[in-house]
Amino acid sequence: MLTRTCIALISLLASFSLAKAAYLNLTLPGQHPNPEEVVQEVHRRVNASVVRREMLQVNQREQFSSCLTGNPIDDCWKCDPDWPKNRQRLADCAIGFGQYALGGKGGEYYIVTDSSDDDAVNPKPGTLRYAVIQPEPLWIVFPSNMLIKLNQELIFNSYKTLDGRGANVHITGGGCITLQYISNVIIHNVHIHHCVQSGNTNVRSSPTHYGYRTKSDGDGISIFGSKDIWVDHCSLSHCKDGLIDAVMGSTGITISNNYFSNHNEVMLLGHSDDYLPDSGMQVTIAFNHFGENLVQRMPRCRRGYIHVVNNDFTAWEMYAIGGSGNPTINSQGNRYTAPTNRNAKEVTKRVDTGEGQWRGWNWRSEGDIMVNGAFFVASGAGVEIKYEKAYSVEPKSAVLIDQLIMHAGALGVGGRVLGLGL
Repeated sequence: MLTRTCIALISLLASFSLAKAAYLNLTLPGQHPNPEEVVQEVHRRVNASVVRREMLQVNQREQFSSCLTGNPIDDCWKCDPDWPKNRQRLADCAIGFGQYALGGKGGEYYIVTDSSDDDAVNPKPGTLRYAVIQPEPLWIVFPSNMLIKLNQELIFNSYKTLDGRGANVHITGGGCITLQYISNVIIHNVHIHHCVQSGNTNVRSSPTHYGYRTKSDGDGISIFGSKDIWVDHCSLSHCKDGLIDAVMGSTGITISNNYFSNHNEVMLLGHSDDYLPDSGMQVTIAFNHFGENLVQRMPRCRRGYIHVVNNDFTAWEMYAIGGSGNPTINSQGNRYTAPTNRNAKEVTKRVDTGEGQWRGWNWRSEGDIMVNGAFFVASGAGVEIKYEKAYSVEPKSAVLIDQLIMHAGALGVGGRVLGLGL
């Protein structure tokens, strides 16, 4: 009897060990097998755009060289004077881990004509809420300036593009934007601010389903268990919790050309140190301007691979980039300007972790410019070998930051006519 018990116990432990090993090696749907290849491609795209701009300047083709900035995303679509007639070309312009986000490409255009948000269960046709819950791909546009005050979180369905070009679109209120267990969303050129907690009520998430929602955190954009997401040219500020949070196995995300300001906990990537699926999280943070009155979390990472490239950090109160749970942080070609507080000069912060643990984490700074005493504490055993491929294409010098991020945030209306073009 004792022998049988021991055999059973050994079998149980063995099966548990195998299950644990499988769990530790989880691969998220949409996770890139070689993140360094994605890093290289980002640098190739930036380098190609910068070289093209320089060549046009030499050839004195002012019409084009004055438009091109070296920012590969903007140069992909902004220099076409007829871009409003081909809005969906934007879906081909993403870089980094979120480059496969299709949004509503190939779908019909939906014009938001009603700024109201009176009923979260039975939204009216013409409203933004009615558009985002539909099952089919949609490219959502706005015919005029619009302020949308949400009563509850705005729950998206997959394959949607929110395209605010040609108008000043502001989204505020309850929620605000929730991307939960979906894929292929592009959010472009909108102002998202003063988002507060909401919930404890029913909210519709598709034409055939609504359900009870508990109290939301009050994030500007909440990405939960989702993949292939691109947030570009948005201005975010003044929210209850995070401006952008990505958790619970989200991956394939690019956050680019945004302007962040007036907030405490800016961006959270990863649910918790113990949530192992977030080890497959892959996020590109590129060409953003982290502006005035920001405190911390630009971003704060738990697990995953985070590529922070060609951003401008103009100041912080506590720290810029933080993390726990052994994330990989690849910082390239950024400009970090430290605050005047001499106790807050460090760019990095290992949160609630002793040096004995974080010394082996792969945190690397390459080509970054440190201003006003800023300093980046790198770490990682064998870090040179791990990053050899990533650095085979040099990051563009941070001296070009002003050029690359000159249009960060929501694009204003004026100058060129930015109509619907439909």
